[in-house]
Amino acid sequence: KGRHVWERVGGRMAHSITPERQGARDVFLKNQGWQDAEVEPLTPDASFRSYARLRRETGGCMLMDAPPAHENLKAYLDITAHLRDLGLRVADTLGHDLDAGFALIEDMGDATFTRLLNAGHDAEPLYLLATKVLKALHDHPRAVDIDLPPYDMTALLREAELFVDWFVPAFRGSAPTDAEKRGYMAAWQDALAGVSEARHALVLRDYHVDNLMITGGLEDISHCGLLDYQDALLGAPADDLVSLVEDARRDVSDELRSAVMVHYTKDMSAAQVKALELDMALLGAQRHAKVAGIFVRLSKRDGKPIYLGHIPRVLRLLSKALEATELSGVRESIEAMVPGYQQARF
Repeated sequence: KGRHVWERVGGRMAHSITPERQGARDVFLKNQGWQDAEVEPLTPDASFRSYARLRRETGGCMLMDAPPAHENLKAYLDITAHLRDLGLRVADTLGHDLDAGFALIEDMGDATFTRLLNAGHDAEPLYLLATKVLKALHDHPRAVDIDLPPYDMTALLREAELFVDWFVPAFRGSAPTDAEKRGYMAAWQDALAGVSEARHALVLRDYHVDNLMITGGLEDISHCGLLDYQDALLGAPADDLVSLVEDARRDVSDELRSAVMVHYTKDMSAAQVKALELDMALLGAQRHAKVAGIFVRLSKRDGKPIYLGHIPRVLRLLSKALEATELSGVRESIEAMVPGYQQARF
C-alpha cells in the first residue's frame, strides 16, 4: 500500500481515516490501477472531504475522498462537467466510484492564489483574473442551464441561523431566547426578500483565493483553476463577488476591492451598479453572519479551532455590511442580543 504522510496542523493531526474507510480506499485505488502509488494526504479544509496526492513513476493525480454520508460526489462531477463545458478551468476527472465516494482527479499543482499571495505575488493581477472568470461565468448564456437548487429564502435563512445557534451562545454564554431568535430571523426575511428571488447566476458559493489556482499565465481565464464548487446553487451574481472581496480569511484592501469593482462593472449602468452594491451588502452581511457561526461550530463540534483566528475579521466585515439602511432591522436585532459582538475573541 502507499506510504502515508502525516502533517501536524494547529496541534493536531491533519489526516485521519477509519480502518473501514481505509479498506474502501484501498479497493478503489486497486480498481483504478493506483494501488502502488505513494499517497501524501493534504491538509484538510472545513468540509468532510479530504484529498491526497498520488505519485508514481509514470505520473500523478489527486484522490478525493468524499464520504457519501456527508458529501455529494455526484454534484461535484456534474458541476465540474458543466463548468468545463462553459470554458472554465477545472480538474479533469480520471475515475470515480459514486457509491464509495471516491474520485481520481487531475493534479493541477500547488499554485493557489493564497500561496502566491503569501509568497509576495502582486495581488491585483490575481484578483482581476478572478474577476474576469466571474464575468465570463455570469455573462455566459448557458451558465444556469443546470439542474441545481435555488439559493432561495429557505437556504439563506438556514445559513443566517448559524449565527444565533453557534456564535451567540459562544459569545454571551447563553442561547438566545425564542423571542430573540424569532426577531432575528424575521429581520433577515425582510431584508432578503428581494435578493432571495434571484436565479440568474450560477453561484459557486466559496469563491475566494483559497479556491483559485494558476495553471498557466495570468491573462487567460483558461489558466485560472477552480476548486470547491460542489455546493453551487442558482442565485444572485453578487454572492461570489462579495465572497472574493470580503474574504473571511484574508484582508482585502479598499484599493484592491475598488479595482475589482471597476473591472466587473465597466459595462454596467449606474442603476445596475447601485443594485449590485446593495445585493453585495445584503448577501455580504448574510455571509459574514453565517461564517461567524460556522467558524465557532468548526471549533466546538469538529475540533478545528484554527478558524477562530479569523473571527475578528469576519465580525468587522459583518459590522460594516450592517451599516446599510436596508439591514437596520438585522443590525438592531444583533446588537440587542450580543452588544459589543465586534470585540469577540475566542
